[in-house]
Amino acid sequence: MIEFTKMQGLGNDFICMRYNENIRYNLKIFSKFLCDRHYGIGADGLIFIGKSKNADISMRIFNSDGSEAEMCGNGIRCVAKYAYDKKIIEKNPIFIETLSGIKKIEYILENGKVMEIKVNMGKPILNHKKIPIYLPYSANTNSERVIKVLFNIKGKEYIGSCLSMGNPHTVIEVKSLKDIDINKLGKIIESYKYFPSKTNVEFIEIINDETIKMKVFERGVGQTLSCGTGACASAYACFKNNKVKNKIKVELDGGILNIEIDNENNIYLIGDAVKVYEGVIDF
Repeated sequence: MIEFTKMQGLGNDFICMRYNENIRYNLKIFSKFLCDRHYGIGADGLIFIGKSKNADISMRIFNSDGSEAEMCGNGIRCVAKYAYDKKIIEKNPIFIETLSGIKKIEYILENGKVMEIKVNMGKPILNHKKIPIYLPYSANTNSERVIKVLFNIKGKEYIGSCLSMGNPHTVIEVKSLKDIDINKLGKIIESYKYFPSKTNVEFIEIINDETIKMKVFERGVGQTLSCGTGACASAYACFKNNKVKNKIKVELDGGILNIEIDNENNIYLIGDAVKVYEGVIDF
């Protein structure tokens, strides 16, 4: 029997549990089974919380299709809230080890209650080999600039801004999100020939220099209500393309995330995380 907590960050939902060495299944198969919304618990991902030699705790996240992700902005906030509620770590800030490095987490408290969680997501990765993205033509691969990529899909052209937040993202600006079939177009671009590890796909509509709307097709999951790393990638791409200021409100289907970019290009993600329910898995 294994205890779990169902968590969500702006509708992006996760099954959180302590890593258990007694799990007799392959973790990818295990996550795919538990995330199934008909035969399992149902979630966008499964997160294991474990010990760390270099940070306060560690996290590993598996998508609903069984693939392992390097990092998840909404997921790490859920882990931080889980650790706070379970009194695993009783300090502020805390540090969480992920496959894309150690992240600093700050609890924004009110009367001892977590109101929001601020994550230092670090600097984005712009080097094309590390995103990774392999292009068959000459393109801007300057490690200080967001890479622009042209997609020709069924006679229509789309321009994507490619970068990594520890996981790959492609940000596409459109005039109106209402005119985009997110699932259809997102699925094509996710597995486009340029991306050896696939890519998350964000479609954005710029409202003003402080606000953008975003819809996301997550790699290994599909369309979700929210994506923290996607919001960071979208905000940074818009900022570097001189479309917005350094403090950006990102409106998603699941709610609002706030992004801040400092003078050294560190990106800060601010949002809440909520416990949905707790339960026990009986094998």
